[in-house]
Amino acid sequence: MTYFTKSEHSTRSKKKLSLTHNEIHLWITKPEELIGQDELLAIYSRLLTNTELAKQQRYKFAKDRHDALITRAFIRDLLSYYADIAPQNWQFEKGNKDKPEVVNCPLPLRFNISHTKNLIICAVTLDDDIGCDVENIGRSNNVSAIAERYFSATETQELFSLPEAQQRNRFFDYWTLKESYIKAWGLGLAIPLADFSFNINSATTNYNDLFTIKGDITLSFAEHRVDNCEVWRSWLIYPTANIDEKQEHRIALSVKAKANNQHAHYRLRFFDTLPLLGYQEL
Repeated sequence: MTYFTKSEHSTRSKKKLSLTHNEIHLWITKPEELIGQDELLAIYSRLLTNTELAKQQRYKFAKDRHDALITRAFIRDLLSYYADIAPQNWQFEKGNKDKPEVVNCPLPLRFNISHTKNLIICAVTLDDDIGCDVENIGRSNNVSAIAERYFSATETQELFSLPEAQQRNRFFDYWTLKESYIKAWGLGLAIPLADFSFNINSATTNYNDLFTIKGDITLSFAEHRVDNCEVWRSWLIYPTANIDEKQEHRIALSVKAKANNQHAHYRLRFFDTLPLLGYQEL
């Protein structure tokens, strides 16, 4: 993948983006691409509020401080593609579900951020509650033990019915989907992961040779879980070798559609960026 350089940035205008009610924009950035860019990192620091800077500096390790800085600059910069607000002027507050929201935007933007090793993503939509999750599927963990403890009976039965070589991939399908659902609610693990189940159809779609997408995904709920499966839309996204050299990441999106959008056909659009250096639609 080609990223922009600082010299290229001087020739690129900040093109505004439109966002319709049936669109989801998924932004990606790779923090490792900015290691050693001290001048640019100093500019990022000036975008943050004192509170954000203090929180960023509390991280013990330099890599975590670096990634936290990129994350904050990333969201501030990308939001400025939708509204005439400078990156440093965005204001955020936690909503009634403790989920970050913008407070000074002329558009009803909704967003959610997720990060893992060498990848930060942000999903943006209008009005609808949205959650996203990205995971590094190469990380070391005992997927069987985690699934038995946290997944629903339906999910564990499907997972362990697969050949052992396929179980790790399916585990991350379920895990990222579940994370995206609870993040869309903004309630985190206050929602027990076993209270809802995903059914993943095998059909996939190639998106411009950069992503493979599974969109035929349905939700069901335990009897005591108050929710409506008809209002939810979910996607699994697999970056290809063209964008993810080791193909080590798994992405999931979940959207809770408002009443006027429950029968919409959503369109996914993908954007690659480095904060303040422009973007490419993928």
